[in-house]
Amino acid sequence: MLSTRLTNARFLTMDPDHPVAHDLGIWQGRIVGLDEAVTSLPAREVIDLQGATVLPGFIDAHVHLAWTGFKQHTPSIAGRTRVDDVLAVVEEAVTRKGSPGAWVSIAGYDQRALGRHLTAAELDQVSHGHKLFVLHDSGHGCVVNSAVLDLLPADIPHDNGFLAEGAMGAARALRLPHSQQELAEAIGRAARACLAEGVTACAEAGIGGTLLGHSPVELGAYQLAREMGLLPLRVQLMVSADRLHPVAAHTDDGIPRALDLGLRTGFGDDRLSVGALKVFTDGGMMARTAALSSPYEGLDGAGQLQDDPDVLADTIVAGHLAGWQLAVHAIGDRAADVALDALERAQRLRPRPGARHRIEHAGLIRPDQLPRFARLGVSAVVQPNFLRYFGDDYAAIMGEERAPWLYRGRAFLDHGITLVGSSDRPVTDGSPLRAVQFMVERASESGRVIGPDEGITVDEALHAYTVAGAFACHWEDRVGTLTPGKLADLVVLGDDPRRVDTSRIGDIEVVATYVDGRDTGKAAS
Repeated sequence: MLSTRLTNARFLTMDPDHPVAHDLGIWQGRIVGLDEAVTSLPAREVIDLQGATVLPGFIDAHVHLAWTGFKQHTPSIAGRTRVDDVLAVVEEAVTRKGSPGAWVSIAGYDQRALGRHLTAAELDQVSHGHKLFVLHDSGHGCVVNSAVLDLLPADIPHDNGFLAEGAMGAARALRLPHSQQELAEAIGRAARACLAEGVTACAEAGIGGTLLGHSPVELGAYQLAREMGLLPLRVQLMVSADRLHPVAAHTDDGIPRALDLGLRTGFGDDRLSVGALKVFTDGGMMARTAALSSPYEGLDGAGQLQDDPDVLADTIVAGHLAGWQLAVHAIGDRAADVALDALERAQRLRPRPGARHRIEHAGLIRPDQLPRFARLGVSAVVQPNFLRYFGDDYAAIMGEERAPWLYRGRAFLDHGITLVGSSDRPVTDGSPLRAVQFMVERASESGRVIGPDEGITVDEALHAYTVAGAFACHWEDRVGTLTPGKLADLVVLGDDPRRVDTSRIGDIEVVATYVDGRDTGKAAS
C-alpha cells in the first residue's frame, strides 16, 4: 500500500526517461512509481492536485540561513536615502537596547542609496555609549562607531568607520558569539521562508568563519535546530576554510591542513550534512570589493583579494588535498583567475575528477576563462536575482564591454559547464521562480536587458534549480528529479513555468512544498 498518491497533476519530472507524468506514488518518504505503475495501487491518502504543475523541490545551492533569520529580527535602514533618516532609525534601535555599552546591530545598509558611506563620527552622534555595527547588505563590509574602532588593533584599515572584508571580520570577532539556541531559532525562521518559495534543500554557504560565521560551534546549532524540529528541509553545510589548521597526519595521507578528526565533505545524512569547504578570494560588487582585472567604470579601484594570491592558492590546494569539495567564492574576473589557477594546481598534485569543485557567484567571467571552467569540471553557482535587482548598477560599473559577461547563463552551458542556480539569501530575493524568469529574459526591474545573448530556456533554468543543484551538492542519487527510488521532495505550482508568458513566471503561486512526501505546510499547522 502507498503512503500517498498524488493525482490529477502535471508532473514535470526533469527525468528524460519519463519527462511528464499524471500520478506519483509515495511510500516511506520516497517516490515508488509514476502513472500506471501506481494508479491502481491502494493508498492511505489520495490527494487530488486539481491540475496543478509539480516539479522536483527547488535546490538553492548557496544561502545563508542563520544570517537570514537574524536579519528578519534586526532593525533595518533599508530604503532610507537620507543620512538623517538613517541616523534616526539607528538612534531608535539604540534607545530600545537599554543596556549601557551593549552592541547594537543594524541591517539593510547600502551606501549606494545614500550616495556615500556613513561615517563613524555620524554614528557617534546617536550611539549614546553603545557599540554600533551596521552591516552592509552584501555581507562584505560594515560601518562602526568610534567605540568599536577604539577596540580594534591599530593596523586594521578603515575609511572613516567603514571596514571591508577582513577588517570587518576583525570587528565581528570582538563580539561574543550567538548562543546555539539563538542560532537554531534563526535557522528555523529562514528555513520556513525557503519552504514558502518551494525550496526543499539548500547549501548553507559558510559556517564557523570570521567573515560570515556566527559561532565557533555553529555546526552544533544546526544539529540543535534539527533536534528541535526547526529544520524542515535538507541542509548541507559549507565550512569556512579559515577553520582548517595544520595536522600531523600520516605522510601517505598527504594532508597538510584539516579540520579536527579529518571531518570533510560527505559526513552526515539526507537531512543534515557537511558539504564543501568555503574559500573566499574576493569581496562583492555592491561594496565595490569584487576583485577585477581592470578598474570599475568611473572609479579608481579594481576591488580587492581577501589575501595574498599565494596564500589563497595554498588554502585551496590544502582543502583539495584533505579531500574536500571546494566552493570558492570568486565574483570578479581577477578572483576567478586566482581560483582557477589554484584548482588546476590542486588537480595536478592529486587528481580527483569527481571532486565537483564549484566557483560561487562567478559574477564576471571573461570569455577566455570559460574553457578553463570546462576543462577543470568546475560548476558555476550563480545568483540570477542579483542582476534582476542590482543589474542597472552592476552594468554601469562594468561598462559596455564587460556588462554582458555578468552572471552568465548561455556561455556556461555552451561550454559544457554545469550551471547551478542559487540566491545568496538574504543578500537578495530568494525566489527560484523569479530567478528562473531572469535567466530567460535577462531583464532588470527597470526593464534593462543585460547580456541578452546569455539568456537560456525555461527548461534549462529549471534544470539549474533542480538537477544541477543536486549534482553540485552530490545529491543526484536522492533528489533533483521525480524518479522512482528518490526522496519525495517536490513543489506544487499554480501554473506551468513552461507554458505561461515569461514575464509571469516569477509570480506563479507556490501552492505546496513537500519534503519526504509530506506537505510541509500541513505539518507546520
